[in-house]
Amino acid sequence: MTDDDELTTVLSGVGGRLRALRLERGGTLSQLSETTGISVSTLSRLESGLRKPTLELLLPLARAYRVPLDELVGAPDTGDPRIRPRPFTRHGQVFVPLTRNLGGLQAYKQIMPVGEGCGNEQSTHEGYEWLYVLSGRLRLLLGEHELILTTGEAAEFDTRIPHGFSNAGDQPVEYLSIFGPQGERMHVRARGGRSATGSRSD
Repeated sequence: MTDDDELTTVLSGVGGRLRALRLERGGTLSQLSETTGISVSTLSRLESGLRKPTLELLLPLARAYRVPLDELVGAPDTGDPRIRPRPFTRHGQVFVPLTRNLGGLQAYKQIMPVGEGCGNEQSTHEGYEWLYVLSGRLRLLLGEHELILTTGEAAEFDTRIPHGFSNAGDQPVEYLSIFGPQGERMHVRARGGRSATGSRSD
């Protein structure tokens, strides 16, 4: 593969990564436009691959998302598999990225302080989510169901179903979350009896 071919391959994947990152962060094109100063139409064309990404456009997006530019564009791997997480805060939660691939499955360690969360609010979006509680008590609203997940419990669900999270305990709740913006599904094998929206792994 020539340098030009490699560059074309890298740039062709930028749109999908930008869209996946925005959806995972729960933002809209209008909000991103206000943050970056880039018009909604330009952002939309970037995400759909109809606009060629340039440094002038990518630098403010990298700052807005708090990710390195090389991760945003999917630069070729340097051979070092280690991930250097750069935590960020959203909706009162701390997110610690555990993956570098912004266009596929994305994993996070999330820390939700006492009293934080969605309350009774629920949202929907494209994708599929799997989560595992490391410590504390996580309240999961899923459609008409309310579940309290404790240490060692896991859940997976289609994010097109109305859902929301909140801290149900008196200490911060820490959990792992794996999200597939294109609807990728995790298959979890557990020894416990519950599955789908509440499988236990211990």
